Amino acid sequence: MGKLIVHNERVQDAAALIKICPFGAMENINGKIEINAACRLCKLCVKRGAGVFEFVEETLAQIDKSAWRGIAVYVDHVDGKIHPVTYELIGKAKELAAKINQPVYAVFLGENIFQPAQEILHYGVEKVFVCDRAKLQAFDIENYATAFATFINKAKPAAILVGATPVGRQLAPRVAARFHTGLTADCTVLDIHENTDLIQIRPAFGGNIMAEILTPNHRPQMATVRYKIMDAPKRNEEISGSIEPLEVDAEKFTSKVEILSIAKKPREIGIENAEILVVAGRGIKKKEDLNLVRELAEVLDGDFACTRPLVEGGWLEPKRQIGLSGRTVRPKLIITCGVSGSVQFVAGMEHSEKIFAINTDPKASIFKVANYAVVGDLYEIVPKLIEKIRQGRSIA
Repeated sequence: MGKLIVHNERVQDAAALIKICPFGAMENINGKIEINAACRLCKLCVKRGAGVFEFVEETLAQIDKSAWRGIAVYVDHVDGKIHPVTYELIGKAKELAAKINQPVYAVFLGENIFQPAQEILHYGVEKVFVCDRAKLQAFDIENYATAFATFINKAKPAAILVGATPVGRQLAPRVAARFHTGLTADCTVLDIHENTDLIQIRPAFGGNIMAEILTPNHRPQMATVRYKIMDAPKRNEEISGSIEPLEVDAEKFTSKVEILSIAKKPREIGIENAEILVVAGRGIKKKEDLNLVRELAEVLDGDFACTRPLVEGGWLEPKRQIGLSGRTVRPKLIITCGVSGSVQFVAGMEHSEKIFAINTDPKASIFKVANYAVVGDLYEIVPKLIEKIRQGRSIA
């Protein structure tokens, strides 16, 4: 990167110079030309500005990457019950760490968590850093960020993976801000260079492109990943690695938040946990026709979901939406009915074991990821499918 310098002492015709910029990024303020936020650094002014404008490259401070080692995973939990996304991230961390021959760490923050921390050792983590303090009994973001920062200063991991859960989405950016480092949210692909630069890939511009993001001049590198995007490793019967207590000075817990009480939300079985899903897309002509999707889901002992347009139209509640702005699912079987297959939708379901797609358009994008593709009218196919399933069950 660089910046433009204006040599106002060389200006002879300010109005003519201002007209050079096609973006209107120059202003005459109190007799001096200044560059505003509209500048795109096209450098046209440098070429045509008769020496008034100069582009200067900025030299970035280089970080000692050798001082930062290992891939760390934040253990997401509620009262010691570990969220499954943690194991998925451990699997990815082990894969990345193997490429650079570095260790895998886990950081576990809370109260009365030494026993649950033993479970992490069944997944091949070298060290589990455990901060077990009464101040961390409930999720107080300031105290959690303080403990997390203590871990980073002690272990100095090259990269940190955090689950994109309600807790992770609050904690990760606060910790990243403390270390003035980058954070890439909702990554769908992760890889790593030999020099430990983390390759973070996520959809951008509404899912129209896949952005590859690097933070080569900052450590630690941080990324959040949604549940059911990565593969969890198998649990080993034997324990490997060790638990290391993480000591934090009591005076550092200076949260301005006082938690008076915690009201537990009633447990819901969401579409994320369904083994069979039937999905309604824009091919559904009217709201009443959703009953067709519900009926197919019912005979399959599954659940039903939808794409974004149906939620925006008020046909179904947001918790049933699949995609980047909805839920990520990974069922054993997913049947899409009238779903075109936008990048945003596919990112939320492409890891399903079997994908069965029904669409009238033979060129629909959903067919690119489908295991079974049926070109036809869902209003003809779905009722026959329901009938066949019922016949099969009655025979059985």
